[in-house]
Amino acid sequence: MRPLSPLDAGFLSVESREMPMHVGSLLLFRPPPEAEPGYLRDLYADFVAPREYRAPFNQKLTHPLARVGMPHWGEDDAFDIEYHMRHSALPSPGRYRELFVLVSRLHGTLLDRSRALWEIYLIEGLKSGQFALYAKFHHGLIDGIAGMRLLQSSLSKDPEARHVPYAWTKAAERQRTREVSPKLTLEAIGEMLQSQLGVIPGVGRAMVKALASLQRPADSRMAFPFEAPRSVLNPRITGARRFVAQSYALDRINRTRAPFGATVNDIVLAMCASALRRYLAELGGGVPPKPLTAMAPVSVRPRDGEEFGNAVSAVLVNLGTHIEDPVKRLETIQRSINDARSVIKELSLSEVMLYTILVAGPVMAPALLGLGAVLPPTNVVISNVPGPQETLYLNGAKLEGMYPASIVFHGMAVNITVTSYAGSLDFGIVACRKSVPRVQRIIDFLEDGLMELEQAAGIRRT
Repeated sequence: MRPLSPLDAGFLSVESREMPMHVGSLLLFRPPPEAEPGYLRDLYADFVAPREYRAPFNQKLTHPLARVGMPHWGEDDAFDIEYHMRHSALPSPGRYRELFVLVSRLHGTLLDRSRALWEIYLIEGLKSGQFALYAKFHHGLIDGIAGMRLLQSSLSKDPEARHVPYAWTKAAERQRTREVSPKLTLEAIGEMLQSQLGVIPGVGRAMVKALASLQRPADSRMAFPFEAPRSVLNPRITGARRFVAQSYALDRINRTRAPFGATVNDIVLAMCASALRRYLAELGGGVPPKPLTAMAPVSVRPRDGEEFGNAVSAVLVNLGTHIEDPVKRLETIQRSINDARSVIKELSLSEVMLYTILVAGPVMAPALLGLGAVLPPTNVVISNVPGPQETLYLNGAKLEGMYPASIVFHGMAVNITVTSYAGSLDFGIVACRKSVPRVQRIIDFLEDGLMELEQAAGIRRT
């Protein structure tokens, strides 16, 4: 058995019908040239054929009395792969629109807590000739980085490779295993708390440094909780979801960022800021005079980290939406995120996790308690998850897109998550369908935001 970390347990404890706490991904594939009419039927049969499975796919929640009744991950003795792995088809005409409607519905439904907390859908019927996989995992089980790595383990760089072990199978498990201590007694809890005391001085210095930046003007520092203006992006949410997606060439992003000395993430944030500014002007009753702020998760997982669970911090960023000039808006974003990152860049992983609890607590508590619509701690979540840069294949089928689908909260009804893959940036936007109207317009406005930066940089598109 493996005990849940406090962060993982927190994701489970706050879940409700209105706030499913799972993360997902939509993967688009092109079948291999030699694929026959029964290709997808055979592929699904291959998915469910194995009979030995690996963690975390075969793990479910347990509350053993011998371990103080605290939540653990334990093996599901009644694990049924055909429950978790499902085969679906789109209605005619099989456009991306129908695909996004299906993913929207699937992403809004709760996972069954009596089973392992994941589902994967093989989806056919796209008129483009592609097929899709939609996967969702509870955030208490894995974070976005870990989920990305698990899905990638089923793929190959070789278009001729066949029968690569799937991520959920025992055959895919690495030879090196990690032993987890079987005890979580009161003594063990005490040892865990004692170990955390050593990180307090470093975290204290980081907090002092962060608070010192409050003395500077808002457009030259990180954002802080509750500086966000109220907007239509910040209502109470329902369980209904809308998912939309779009891809951008990474070369195009790189050409745009170079003249400004910006990172890819800076440009992503600037595109989102411009899109949200335009969205509010057209559909949301006007742009607030104060800048929108965004919670931007930052991975702190070691590059070779294999364990599931969560290793993520978060910073708050001033999106500069009150600024009309796109270049000045970008500069404001750069100053804000650089100031926030400077606080955590020298902290250890343990220190970062404690710092995150102290910083994210005031942000997330109102949202999780349903008070975010009254006093928004921030306006939106914008996350950038690095993905593989090589073209990958699933039994010869080419992966052509990898679109993340994340979580929205009370008071933060829109989540924009970006994944880099094989020379492209794939945007996945999730919103509360009933609270945020016509969220698909944000996709159109992202293009406008990139074009205005290209124009400012003197880039002529061919």
